[in-house]
Amino acid sequence: MITLYSYPGLFGVADNNGYGLKVFAFLRLAGLRFVHRHIVDASGAPRGQLPYITDGPETVGDSDTIIAHLARAHGARLDDRLTRAQRDTGLLITRLLDDLYWVMSYARWKDDRFWPAFRDALLRAHPDLTEAGLQAARAFNFQRYHYQGIGRFDPEAAYARGLADLAVLANLVPPDGYLFGPEPTSVDAGLYGFIANIHFFPIDTPLRRCVASRANLVRHCTAMHAAVNASDREEAGAQP
Repeated sequence: MITLYSYPGLFGVADNNGYGLKVFAFLRLAGLRFVHRHIVDASGAPRGQLPYITDGPETVGDSDTIIAHLARAHGARLDDRLTRAQRDTGLLITRLLDDLYWVMSYARWKDDRFWPAFRDALLRAHPDLTEAGLQAARAFNFQRYHYQGIGRFDPEAAYARGLADLAVLANLVPPDGYLFGPEPTSVDAGLYGFIANIHFFPIDTPLRRCVASRANLVRHCTAMHAAVNASDREEAGAQP
């Protein structure tokens, strides 16, 4: 049995981190059975980062490496029909999402305007978390932001990067269907992982306002959310 280890969910989203939600979405879309374990301490994870999976004797970290493993070991074929050009575009989108990640994280943990709402939401949703633990995580993230570089930007300059990323994504997402046709692929799972963690969070950051103003991003996000969570409804309907 595959076990996915990732951060806790929040605001109805299965993981409040874009990378973990990306893997969760891929597993659901691929129809693979798995157990989802929410954890906070990543010290035991490969390279000390979440998400990761265990699959029999194997432990696999990094969201893209996990997806490649699932395709190879379990026949997950979401991307089989993609052309070489589409795969190249998908890689460019994936790298852009890597950039967007830092701005999203900055908005939650560093910006004093939004940090209290994020902190309080986590504490309400997950009573096992403590304010002291979240403050320690915040201090750790400040160090990460400094060494990555985003922490040296003032807020408006930091958000300008994320807004530019979202503008490009909005130009690429079609008005209907998914990125490369009527069926979702791993790139859609990745896009959902990040946009859902902006759109469904009722914290009024510049990123959320931008997503709300782009009807195609909202449509894609809500369509993916419905597709990814369809099995929850099916399981609930099967119960007496």
